[in-house]
Amino acid sequence: MHKLIRVLIADDSSLARGLLRAILEDQTDIEIVGEARHGREAVEMTQLLRPDIVTMDLNMPVMDGMQAISEIMHHKAVPILVVSNESDAEKAYEALQLGALEVIPKPDYTPEQAADFVDKVRLLAGVPVITYIRRRMVAEPAPVFAKPAKTLPSPLLRGYRRVVAIASSTGGPQALASLLPKLPSGFPAPVLIAQHISDGFAEGMAQWLNSLCQLPVKVAEEGEMLQPGHIYVSPSESHLTLTAAHRLALIPRKAADIYRPSCDQLLSSVARHCGADAIGMILTGMGRDGAAGMLSIRNVGGITLAQDEASSVIYGMNQEAVHAGGVLKLLPLDQLASEIVDILSLNAADYCHAISQGVR
Repeated sequence: MHKLIRVLIADDSSLARGLLRAILEDQTDIEIVGEARHGREAVEMTQLLRPDIVTMDLNMPVMDGMQAISEIMHHKAVPILVVSNESDAEKAYEALQLGALEVIPKPDYTPEQAADFVDKVRLLAGVPVITYIRRRMVAEPAPVFAKPAKTLPSPLLRGYRRVVAIASSTGGPQALASLLPKLPSGFPAPVLIAQHISDGFAEGMAQWLNSLCQLPVKVAEEGEMLQPGHIYVSPSESHLTLTAAHRLALIPRKAADIYRPSCDQLLSSVARHCGADAIGMILTGMGRDGAAGMLSIRNVGGITLAQDEASSVIYGMNQEAVHAGGVLKLLPLDQLASEIVDILSLNAADYCHAISQGVR
């Protein structure tokens, strides 16, 4: 018999607690061990009941969710899933700096949101005790590898040569919050990000990252022209891609799309329109999204980096990219920013040669 996942629900609303309890109680592998009405109760019950995971609201009396997360992570660390309203999105991402693992909106009664909530609880409950999680076996279309455009917009006209594209999922916001602030002012390339995220939370994440970074961070807009030293985050409702004219294009998401937004679509479009000037990076995350796109960049002579296993919350997407042959170099999270800065001082051929000679 499999061990039950023990869940503590923390929310001041009895209605919200009841909904979360009803969703989780339908699962044969999940047990509700307690319900906290405010942050102080959440801290005390975590210490007493030792749950496998805590679902945490942010706006609560006596002690709010932010304080509770800080207390729990300081005394008896357990996985924490922030379950918040979209209006608290920026604050919710600040909670990740305190130790929470992921942020999702409060689910409603729709099967899709309920299933997403259950999936997150199952996934995150195991994060502290395992370093490898098998990817979900889902049917996906065969990857279409990008071919470089015959002519590219002149770097002199567009003000930059290289384009950096980053793919991430579970644990990605924390990784981005570590990596992006290390990019210096005057950074000479635009940065495009596809981070799997719940609907309505991209703006909050972008604002949070913008408050941490030397470079401006914003949610990408349709038709926007890339600028060097700017960071563009894909909304979840669309897939961010790059056009031949080096403008941003938002592809409407389809109901059948598994990943929101698609890392493969972003990376492949950058490979197609930047060729050897493309720099791809894949961070922590569940699944295999991004593996085909990273290989696309390698196939056109671009440079690809991946976050290593030891520094990843989940070594899933990045591992898939390594296994597919799409990663040139694997690095700890704290070395990725300086590596990109170094790469921008070299051309792709020289960098790849240095790797092959063991110089880098």
